[in-house]
Amino acid sequence: MRFILFAFCAAATALQAQSPAQSPAETEYLRGLYLDLHQHPELSFHEEQTSKRMAGELRKAGFEVTEKVGGYGVVGVLKNGEGKTLLVRTDTDALPITEDTGAPFASKVVVKDGAGKDVGTMHACGHDVHMSVWTGTARYLATHKDAWHGTLVFIAQPAEERGSGARIMLADGLYDRFPRPDMALALHCNATLAAGRVGYCPNYALANVDMVDITVYGEGGHGAYPHTTKDPIVLAARIITDLQTIISRENNPLEPAVLTVGSIHGGTKGNIIPSEVKLELTLRSYSMDVRNALIERIKRTCNGAAMGYGLPENKYPKVTVLDEFVPALFNDPNLTIQLASVFGKAIGEGNISKMAPVMGAEDFSRYGLMEPPVPILLYWLGTIPQAKVDAAKRGETALPSLHSAQYLPEYDLSIKTGVTTMIAGVLELMK
Repeated sequence: MRFILFAFCAAATALQAQSPAQSPAETEYLRGLYLDLHQHPELSFHEEQTSKRMAGELRKAGFEVTEKVGGYGVVGVLKNGEGKTLLVRTDTDALPITEDTGAPFASKVVVKDGAGKDVGTMHACGHDVHMSVWTGTARYLATHKDAWHGTLVFIAQPAEERGSGARIMLADGLYDRFPRPDMALALHCNATLAAGRVGYCPNYALANVDMVDITVYGEGGHGAYPHTTKDPIVLAARIITDLQTIISRENNPLEPAVLTVGSIHGGTKGNIIPSEVKLELTLRSYSMDVRNALIERIKRTCNGAAMGYGLPENKYPKVTVLDEFVPALFNDPNLTIQLASVFGKAIGEGNISKMAPVMGAEDFSRYGLMEPPVPILLYWLGTIPQAKVDAAKRGETALPSLHSAQYLPEYDLSIKTGVTTMIAGVLELMK
C-alpha cells in the first residue's frame, strides 16, 4: 500500500509540474466549479442554469458567446489571428439517477421526469468533470494567446444522454452561424481507467445505437380459455427467443453487433390474456450495413412469428425505430495518433493507453459526419483512484460503471489530467 500511495503521489506531482495551467489558485477554482456542478445537475433538455454557468465562464475568459443554440446549447468563439479553426466540446446534462456515493457533496436534487414522477438526478457519466476540464482549458488559452493562433469554437452541448444534443445544435446552424471547424476535440470520463491516465482508440471507438419499440398484438380473453384467444405474451416470448438468432446465426461474427430486449410489459392480472405486449430494444453496431440489416431482420422475424401464430396481417407486430439514432464515433486515425504522442509528452508515456472500441455511444460523432467530413477525436479520461483499479484487477472489488449511482471520480487529479492533455492537444493543433 505504501508503494501504491507513493506512486500515486509521484504521478500527481509530475503532472502538477508539467501542467501549464494548474496553479494552486486555478486548481481551487476548478474544484469549486466541479463541486457546484456536481451538486446542481440538470436533466437533458433542462440544462438552463448549467448553460448559463458555462456561458458565464466563457464570457469571463473573453470569448464571444451565443446562448440557446439548439435548446440550451452554448457557443463561444475566440479569434486569434489567421490559422485553423478548432471545435472543443463539453456536454452538460445529467441522468435521472439518485446518487449513492456517500460523498459529502453528493447531489440531493429531485425533479419531475417526463411522466411527472419524482426522480433523483446526478452526474453519473462525468459531465461535471467534462465541463470543468473544458472551462480550465478555455481559461488558459484565453490568457496565453502567444502560444497559438487561429479560431477556437468552444461549445457546451445539451442532451448528450438522449443522443440528441449534437443533432439539434447542428440543425440550429452550428456550422453555418459560427466558424466551421477544421477539427473537433472532446474527452469522456472512463470508469475503469486510473486517474492521471488517458486512453485513445483510433478508428471506430463507439457504436451506432438505435432504440426500437415493438408492439405485439393478439386477441385477449379469459386465462381459463386460451384456445379462444391469440396470446400475445406467448408470441412475445417466441419473438424474444427468435431475435437472438439474428446475432448468433445471421450476423457475420467479425462484424460487431448487439441486440438486447431490455423491457417487456403486458397484461394486468394472472387470469386475463391481454390483447398486446410492448417490447423495448437497443441495437448496437459499427457498420451502417449491419445496422440496416438488423432493423430489417427484426421486422421479418416479428412478421414471421405472427404469421406462424395465425394472426392476420393487420395484427402483425408494429416495429418502431425511435428518432434517437446515434451514429458510430470514428476517431480520425492520423489525428488520434498525433495527439496520443502529444498527450504522452504532457503526462508521461506510461500514462497513455491504447484502448479497444466499446459498444457504448456518443453523439460527438455527428460533428465529424458533416459534408465535407471533419476529423474528430474523443479520448478517454481516467477517473478512478489507482488503488481501486488495482484492487479490481485482483478481484477484490468491483468498479462502479458510468451511469451507476455509485460512480464517483477522483476529481482533482482527473480534472488536472484533462486540462493538461486538452491544452496540449489544442496547442499542438493550433501552433
